[in-house]
Formats: sequence, C-alpha cells, structure tokens
Amino acid sequence: MATLKINAPEWTAANTNTVNTANTKAGNNTWNKLMAFADSQAPNKTVWFMFSLVSQGVLFLPVPAFLLYYYNAPIAVLAVTLVLFFANIIAGMGGSGIRTLLGFFAFSVLVHITMLLVFML
Repeated sequence: MATLKINAPEWTAANTNTVNTANTKAGNNTWNKLMAFADSQAPNKTVWFMFSLVSQGVLFLPVPAFLLYYYNAPIAVLAVTLVLFFANIIAGMGGSGIRTLLGFFAFSVLVHITMLLVFML
C-alpha cells in the first residue's frame, strides 16, 4: 500500500504559481526589498545584535556628553540616548525578530543624527 506521494498535487502547484506571479508584479518596491533583506539576515541575528551594541556604545553613548558639554543641550538628550540603548538591548536579548532588531537600530541611528543636527546647526 503506497500512501506517500512523491509529487505534489496539482492544486498546490497551481496555487503557488498564482501567488508568485502576483507578488512579483506588486512587490518590486523599496519597502519589500528592505523587508526581504531583513528576512535574509535572520540567521545573522546575533551578529546584528552585537554590531548594534558595539556601534551604539562607541558612537552614540558619547553623544550626550558632547552635546551637554559643548552645546548646552538639555538633560533629555541623555535620557533619550539611554532609553534607545536599553531598548536595543531588550529587543536583542528578549528574542524579538530580526525586523524589530534592525528597526530599533535604524530608529536609534536616525534619532541620534537628528539630535546632532538640531543642536549643532
């Protein structure tokens, strides 16, 4: 009695072909390419977590000291930096997905660049 079938049924093969053609027509925008890149980096989640921590520790944690000392920035700059740093730690160690991890890192980069531009210009 042969109960296992090696070939897929026709309805599954036909269904995947229609889905793939629909996705290729509507899926060639920048957001989908970014999400595809993030999904492809899922095996490297630990590397991205470590890269995020090291880059923030080296580049972004000194930003409040620089802005507070030279540009008389408010103490809220320090609070924002620490909240973003610890949010990245919690996101990485809490088991969140790669999209969340990369999203938190990109958001913290944008916030720190914005703070530097606001107080320096």
